[in-house]
Amino acid sequence: MLQRNFQKVSLQRRNLFDFFQSSKKSPKLGPNEKNNSFGKYDIVEPWTVSERRTVPSYIPKPSYAQSSIPRESPKFEEVKDENQIEAMRHSCLLAKRILNQIHALIKPGETTDSIDGKVHELIIYNTAYPSPLNYRGYPKSICTSINNVACHGIPDSRPLKNGDILNVDITVFLNGYHGDCSTMFQVGSVDSEGKRLISATEICLMEAIKICKPNENFKNIGSVIQETAEKQGFGIIPAFAGHGIGTYFHGPPDIFHCLNEVEGQMQPGMTFTIEPVLTQGGPEIEILEDGWTAVTTDNARTAQCEHTILITETGCDILTL
Repeated sequence: MLQRNFQKVSLQRRNLFDFFQSSKKSPKLGPNEKNNSFGKYDIVEPWTVSERRTVPSYIPKPSYAQSSIPRESPKFEEVKDENQIEAMRHSCLLAKRILNQIHALIKPGETTDSIDGKVHELIIYNTAYPSPLNYRGYPKSICTSINNVACHGIPDSRPLKNGDILNVDITVFLNGYHGDCSTMFQVGSVDSEGKRLISATEICLMEAIKICKPNENFKNIGSVIQETAEKQGFGIIPAFAGHGIGTYFHGPPDIFHCLNEVEGQMQPGMTFTIEPVLTQGGPEIEILEDGWTAVTTDNARTAQCEHTILITETGCDILTL
């Protein structure tokens, strides 16, 4: 996921793609201390962000690599042909392979900026472009969201601490197509509530994927996720949606992760992401002064997992598995 359009929201969900500039808010974080109501963890505040990394000239780049402005996405859900699907498989497999290679980096003392640098080099080594880099001005190659950061955390100089939970979101642009995935990591020894939150998020994602098939309503994804989350005692952050993906980073359909009445049905050849954000607390978030980092207003921890899927004639394939 990487979208630059959100505001402070409650359970009333709005389309988030086009109104970001009017919605920036100043930080209202509490003190950097343990929040005993949700478990034992540090409340994260922004640290220093290093300069944007460069990409060699020989790497094929998306439209926004220089301008920061992505080209217009399709107006309707795209049904891909066999060649497009094959290209998607390659980009998604690369994204997942790189995500699987960073487990050894997730340890106390490592900074998310250092992780970003190593992932940046891995992506370039594979002749791909790190999709988040300069997308609507985003300054880094991955997103790293820790504890109370719900989404779009910018890699910085903060050392990871024992007990942190961390989402790493990786998207690559390979041979003209984007592949997108994310997962949760545990840093050192994580408390039981943090572990339970991560497990519940993974279950919600997989339960939603199970229903994906031709002629299934997109809105049912949100129903399944919300019902599954609530059964396990967690809520949904409704401000973040999955999205169609292909030669474009974000496009239709919007995949909402809570109860909704969005119209449309899945058809063979469609590719999109499912990426619920579960929370220990309430549904509201706010955006910090960097214009990207989304934090919970109650300092509750969140967890997010993401796959890109393909609708097939008989069901679906998880392209990032």
